[in-house]
Amino acid sequence: MRRWHRLGAKCVVEYQGGPADPKRAFRNLVNDTLGDNAKGVVRHTMRHTAATWFMQGGVDMWQAAGYRGMTKETLEKTYGHHHPDHQGDVGDAFTTGRAERIRL
Repeated sequence: MRRWHRLGAKCVVEYQGGPADPKRAFRNLVNDTLGDNAKGVVRHTMRHTAATWFMQGGVDMWQAAGYRGMTKETLEKTYGHHHPDHQGDVGDAFTTGRAERIRL
């Protein structure tokens, strides 16, 4: 921010030398990109999408949580079921015979 100030910026978000509204900028981007399909797409949608893609891609949860600005626990609780390792050991236990039958 010091560098931006030194270079003449007066606001954190500027466009063509004046203050810009990031909410309006995002809405314009979504509308221009998706057109009629833009209904219901908000900035938070991108947060969910990125977290889901990270989990589906097998990204380390600690790194994904840090990038998304959330705790590892929140990421795991909310998006963990998308991770390819989700309950993998449970399935392996049944297929390899490590999960023994309970004898009554």
